[in-house]
Amino acid sequence: MASSLTKDSATPGISGSEKTFFGHPRGLATLFMTEMWERFSYYGMKALLPLYLVADNGLHLSAATAITIASVYVSLVYLLALPGGWFADRVLGPRKTVALAGLIIMLGHITLAVPVSGIFYVGLALVALGSGLLKANISTMVGHLYDGPNDPRRDGGFTVFYVGINTGAFAAPLIIGTVGEKVNWHLGFALAAFGMALGLIQYLLGSRHLSERSSVVPTPMSAAEKSATLRKGLTWLAAAAVFYGVVGFTGHFTLNWAMIPLTIIGLIVPIVVIARIKRDRRLDSTERSRMSAYIWFFVAAAVFWMIYDQGATTLSIFADSSADNSVFGWEFPVSWYQSVNPVMIMAAAPVFAWLWLWLNRRGKEPSTAVKFAAGLILIGASFFLFLVPLSIAGDGHKAAAMWIVAIYFVQTIGELTLSPVGLSVTTKMAPAKYASQMMGVWFLAVTAGDSVTALLSNPAVGGVNLDTKGFVALEAVLAVLAGVAVWMYRKKVKQLMGDVH
Repeated sequence: MASSLTKDSATPGISGSEKTFFGHPRGLATLFMTEMWERFSYYGMKALLPLYLVADNGLHLSAATAITIASVYVSLVYLLALPGGWFADRVLGPRKTVALAGLIIMLGHITLAVPVSGIFYVGLALVALGSGLLKANISTMVGHLYDGPNDPRRDGGFTVFYVGINTGAFAAPLIIGTVGEKVNWHLGFALAAFGMALGLIQYLLGSRHLSERSSVVPTPMSAAEKSATLRKGLTWLAAAAVFYGVVGFTGHFTLNWAMIPLTIIGLIVPIVVIARIKRDRRLDSTERSRMSAYIWFFVAAAVFWMIYDQGATTLSIFADSSADNSVFGWEFPVSWYQSVNPVMIMAAAPVFAWLWLWLNRRGKEPSTAVKFAAGLILIGASFFLFLVPLSIAGDGHKAAAMWIVAIYFVQTIGELTLSPVGLSVTTKMAPAKYASQMMGVWFLAVTAGDSVTALLSNPAVGGVNLDTKGFVALEAVLAVLAGVAVWMYRKKVKQLMGDVH
């Protein structure tokens, strides 16, 4: 998306001599480009990851192990968004935290580009850490550009920012995926590092256009708190180093010594965080009731993301081995499937935004619970559709590419009925005390969903082959039943939500 930097004297809150970005504060261009390049690097690497893990000239792992690793990686990205927000609030502030995040992400991709299997997982950990730090704070800085929640430009600014996300996500598989699959895997990872480097450079050069609020540490730690936190952190780090050192030196270390604990953490932390908020006695009765309703949405979202995120793992690996990845005789890289969702999002999101408003004016807009129910039923339908190419492959034939595209299409429609609605309802239902933390809580639904996938697919734990017709059908039925349950209890949920609509 080309930038449009013009002088604007008619835009509210902007002086006549100040440059704007599509009528928005100039800082939006900086954040737009930062997020675009970060998503370019993230989605490019994500598209390559499962394919590289199973490839004969990659790490040559089993599909089950590859799905486990990729699922744990995604769960970590969203899990680390919670401490990422805390770190900015208490230590560095959003502006410096995002700069640090970009550097860590770039170093992670550089590490992935080194053709040494032993340090590959270090690169994954660095990218997950950097992504968690960045994800929690860059949206906050977009909000800082505007004069509070009632600024008429605010929603439009986030819409422009959302285009940046999907522009990077769309381009990444086409460019990084092609280079990684057709030329060299590690060169693809290097290209992701280059993309993040471009994003970081322009962020540092353009950060002068950001709001001064983005440099503020909202609740800085005292010297005593810093000392205590550092001491605790070093203690846990030393304990982990000693434990894994002993395991390694005795020759017992396997990948599951890391995978299984991370999976369990991904399941426990969301439960603990939500339980802690729900049981906080300082919440009033209305806030407690809203949190009871929110648990319904959280569980529904976890089921949704458990299936949805398999589009980049289970479905991608299936397409690699069992689909005819060609159009009119022209073969394309498997990673290109990952560009289907973002281009559909950009095309369909404005339609959905218009549809909800159109229905609202007529008093017929579905409730949040009904939208969530629709999202679950649609994600279940996408896996019922998955049964068709699975059956074709089971008969010894290659499934047509359009079957794979159709699955992504149904998943995208489901995403649009659930994900933006979930973000909105999270901000509306958040208790005042936890207003800044609840967005991180919403991201934990992704962590929980992907952790379940990792637990099921891990050969040492669940050992489930996720692309068998029986299990795909089971997941589809589970999602549809969850959707029906949310729909059946929609009046109860609406009652618990109180005056939130």
